[in-house]
Amino acid sequence: MDRNSSRLTLAAVVALHLAVTVAHGIAHSRAAVPLSLPSLVFVVVVIQAAPLIGAAWMWRNPLRGARLIGAAMAASLVFGLVNHFLVPGPDHVNHVAAQWRLLFETTAFLLAVTEAAGAILGLRYRMVARRGA
Repeated sequence: MDRNSSRLTLAAVVALHLAVTVAHGIAHSRAAVPLSLPSLVFVVVVIQAAPLIGAAWMWRNPLRGARLIGAAMAASLVFGLVNHFLVPGPDHVNHVAAQWRLLFETTAFLLAVTEAAGAILGLRYRMVARRGA
């Protein structure tokens, strides 16, 4: 994959991730799953804003933009795995109201998939850039 294809793929992953975060936010709201203030700040800054900023930055400085996306997606993946699948609590997929559980579980899983893809693609962008140089 060349640099331009890698940038477009990474931008597509960021766009898909944004769509999934919106759907997951709807599931959170409808299922009345609250977030603490620190969690809400993390969600807004790291999970939602940082990948978008990285995608925009990628067109001016591809390596730094890709690194920001990769780091933000890696941090988001850890946050999501811990809160949705590992630690019991209101944000765990098994503790969500039954009528919203399927949407919540599905979007939590899709978040993990898009975040893993974004982390891998973003953090390995340097290898792609070196091959294309």
